[in-house]
Amino acid sequence: MSDVFTEVASIDYPILDADAHVNEPPDLWQTRVPAKWKPRAPKVLRTDHGDVWSFDDGKRLRPLGLTATAGLSYLQFKAEGFTYDDIRPGSFDPAARLADLDADGIWAQMLYPSVTLAGARTYAEERELQLACVRAYNEWLVEFCAGGQGRLIGQTIIPTTGVADAVAELRWGIDHGFKGALIAAYPNGTYDNPGPENDPFWDLAQEAQVPLGVHIGSFTDSGLAPGKMDQSTVSFMANAGASKAGAQTIPVVAQLVFSGVPQRFPRIKFLLVEANIGWIPTVMEQLDDMFLRYRWFSGAVRTMKETPSHIFHRNFWSTFMVDTVGIELRHRMNQDHIMWSTDYPHTGSDWPNHRVTIERVFRGVPAADVKKMLHTNCKTLYRLDHVPDTAP
Repeated sequence: MSDVFTEVASIDYPILDADAHVNEPPDLWQTRVPAKWKPRAPKVLRTDHGDVWSFDDGKRLRPLGLTATAGLSYLQFKAEGFTYDDIRPGSFDPAARLADLDADGIWAQMLYPSVTLAGARTYAEERELQLACVRAYNEWLVEFCAGGQGRLIGQTIIPTTGVADAVAELRWGIDHGFKGALIAAYPNGTYDNPGPENDPFWDLAQEAQVPLGVHIGSFTDSGLAPGKMDQSTVSFMANAGASKAGAQTIPVVAQLVFSGVPQRFPRIKFLLVEANIGWIPTVMEQLDDMFLRYRWFSGAVRTMKETPSHIFHRNFWSTFMVDTVGIELRHRMNQDHIMWSTDYPHTGSDWPNHRVTIERVFRGVPAADVKKMLHTNCKTLYRLDHVPDTAP
């Protein structure tokens, strides 16, 4: 391998995708939840405008659209109008997913949901219904990954119905082989209360070395509005672009850094998913400056002995897709904590041509740094001991 990366042909190790997604099959919840919950469990409605997901008996409606565009040109993107007959089977079929990975030159993917990116509250606020839906998804994902020959790595969805339920589902996921978990709120179900009642969850995650994924759209109600989601506006595009630049993630990171959780659990691992990385150096500079100026009158001096940047570089990882600015600034980050991803099959994906994207994004970067971002960091974070260090 040359000292400087120039072309994909020089890569002699498996490429690992740190953030990809499934499109949950239309019958997932209707075939798995107890009968009494089926009328309110997620279901797909066939409409004149394509397939639409219905949650809590129509309380929220989410068209099948921008999460299912793999293989399409930009001119074919649309916010609604697709059916499950139209989209790539790799969204929900493990054998088809492996074929799509092979076509794209990707060895393995870390898998996140599509329907539940805003958190388990998408299903319902009612505890028993939410827990039934969470478990149905997690059970389905175990089966999906079992057909992946070690190349499909699932994340446990964590409910928002209280600490005891969060701990129980995290333990279930660990016992069933999941390597990570997806949180959309604090374990107590709030967005702003990191109090000590959450500690049993953090303790289990730390001891089990399970990364806790915080996807864009987490720790907010923005994706939980009632009615039909409208993604076909310029305003949506503006918000999506800002989110991919860190607009949603930055407030969550600041809150977690100052929450006291990383101080009480110094080996805990938070993973910022689809957040990109270019914002990290400037945010850390400003958080440090505020800490040094304000720690006395705010009382932080009594609880925080480390700078925010030190906490972040120790306890936080982040994924990115196309972020050449972030790559240029990588020396001002923990280079062992940043990982490339595809977003397959969502609109951020360049499937089946991610090899072209890799060459464009990484050309001129030291080959050793590229290997960290494409392989080593992801393998280390998720403890993927079965992944070879050289390409089969």
